[in-house]
Amino acid sequence: VQLQASGGGSVQAGGSLRLSCAASGRTSSIYAMGWFRQAPGKEREFVAAITWSGGSTYYADSVKGRFTISRDNAKNTVYLQMNSLSPEDTAVHYCALRRRGGSRYDPAAYDYWGQGTQVTVSS
Repeated sequence: VQLQASGGGSVQAGGSLRLSCAASGRTSSIYAMGWFRQAPGKEREFVAAITWSGGSTYYADSVKGRFTISRDNAKNTVYLQMNSLSPEDTAVHYCALRRRGGSRYDPAAYDYWGQGTQVTVSS
């Protein structure tokens, strides 16, 4: 499975960005997909996740109410709509794929990762 992320960029505080992540290869076994982010000098942290069949969504408290995760099963693509961005959201954002259940918050539970896309929010 390969994951290709896109949509990062630079915006001012209060702005919006939409990230996309397309999965290719053996996509029949997707259980869930998620987004993580990593700022310089910090650990990779959970942002949001969505189950592939039921579409249940989960968010970190820091982004709840501002970010929306969604998926298009036909395109094997997951999206992250990010609104009301703040400088604290500046990080490299990664999409990830899980083939089975497990902790949605733990990066180690994910089997495949995209290459990361930079999100920079200026004040």
